[in-house]
Amino acid sequence: MPGTPESSPLGTAQRWVLVLVAVALALGLVMLRGGIQSESPMEQLARRTLDPQIALNNGRPTLIEFYADWCQVCREMAPSMLELERSTRDRLDVVLVNVDNPRWQDLVDRYDVNGIPQLNLFNAEGEPRGRSLGLRNLEELELLGTALLENQPLPSLPGIGSISRLQPPSSEESALAGTTSKPTAGPRSHG
Repeated sequence: MPGTPESSPLGTAQRWVLVLVAVALALGLVMLRGGIQSESPMEQLARRTLDPQIALNNGRPTLIEFYADWCQVCREMAPSMLELERSTRDRLDVVLVNVDNPRWQDLVDRYDVNGIPQLNLFNAEGEPRGRSLGLRNLEELELLGTALLENQPLPSLPGIGSISRLQPPSSEESALAGTTSKPTAGPRSHG
């Protein structure tokens, strides 16, 4: 039509430039968000973890971490736990148990979890060797892992203790000791 200005559509070269810019921006966003595998170290461990009963009965030493998604210290320790799991794969079982999952309430009770992160350490026969409460760095986790793998005494680190019993004393034992049993605070109690 004469007299009307013709709109100039984008040329083929300009469209390709826009497509390339859009792809570059999308890739940049993916990389900034941690790549395609954007799961946190804790989520990676939790997704790959064995069932605790399988781990305790498969002939390998086991380290069970009782944790919660909201626990900042657990999240801080997760990269070191992931590295320990990777370096000891098929020799040491690293198992995560979320204290907020009702499925694991029996384990939380059985192992007297009253703070997190709590590590329970077991030999290859699934027998308790010790417990650790609080943040552990990679070096400390490697020392614990090596002690379990080599069936050696646990390292002397602050917050590491041996396991003396898994069940509270019976009322008869309490009466003989002159104590009464009091309920303990759970890992989610803060009062």
